[in-house]
Amino acid sequence: MVFNFTEDFQRAVVDPYINDHAVGITPNPCIECNRHLKFDRLHERALVLGFDAVATGHHARVVYEDDVYRLVRGHDMAKDQSYVVHMLDQQQLSRTLFPVGEMTKTVVREHAARLNMRTASKPDSQDVCFITTAKDNDGRSGRVSFIGRRIPLNEAVVVDETGVELGSVESVELVTLGQRRGVAGGGGTKRFVVDIDVPGRRVVVGPENLLLTDFELVSGVVWSDQPHTGMARVQCSAHGEPRSAILSLDESGRTVVAWTEPQRRISPGQSAVFYDAEDRYVLGGGLVVRSAVSMTTH
Repeated sequence: MVFNFTEDFQRAVVDPYINDHAVGITPNPCIECNRHLKFDRLHERALVLGFDAVATGHHARVVYEDDVYRLVRGHDMAKDQSYVVHMLDQQQLSRTLFPVGEMTKTVVREHAARLNMRTASKPDSQDVCFITTAKDNDGRSGRVSFIGRRIPLNEAVVVDETGVELGSVESVELVTLGQRRGVAGGGGTKRFVVDIDVPGRRVVVGPENLLLTDFELVSGVVWSDQPHTGMARVQCSAHGEPRSAILSLDESGRTVVAWTEPQRRISPGQSAVFYDAEDRYVLGGGLVVRSAVSMTTH
């Protein structure tokens, strides 16, 4: 049985990916695919057809305890994917199976090999699935080609934290917070992107300490069960190290992440995923909208 979700994929994943870059936001299309396709449209279709649950190959686990469904980290911590499926609520968790969540990746590959599955030796995916490495007519490839064929890519001036002009970048829309490669440096000085002004076509670079922040503001949070305030562990990339923070809600209902120690700022558009204080199961997660420069850097 095959379902054609091409239009849904374009609308919910590809179009936002392009639109986010146009305004200087760094999206995570894999998470949005899980949110809108695998665990929304596919769940809807399964329900209509009378299926009890949907199973995927993510390295995560669903555990029912204390009358609550918990999204628990996968047994193989090196391959844990709870971060990329953090958006599942109680209803979705109750109808989701992760058969490989109790296995290591090595054991999964051994099972696949015994079944003569072609994916048994397939390398782990690291790239955006809808972007190819083939070069276009302008000699561009990958993300530059894909986005450049859909929106204008504009040159921007690069300045240091004092406003001194250092050079330029070809595509301000593709610059990310914390980036070093491809931005002006020189003199042996390590400089990182600390601010991006897409409309003004201006990129600010500076020392790494200017990337530190005490707070992150997270919107659109989906809680696995009830909203959580207080101590938590927070992970901000698929394989990032969880860090300790105190969660609170602002007057608009957005989640404020107050780090117990200053951390590097997270690019707007990336997901911040909250885990319990023991770092065992997901509490919820949402999209980073902004952060504040650490007061300890001044």
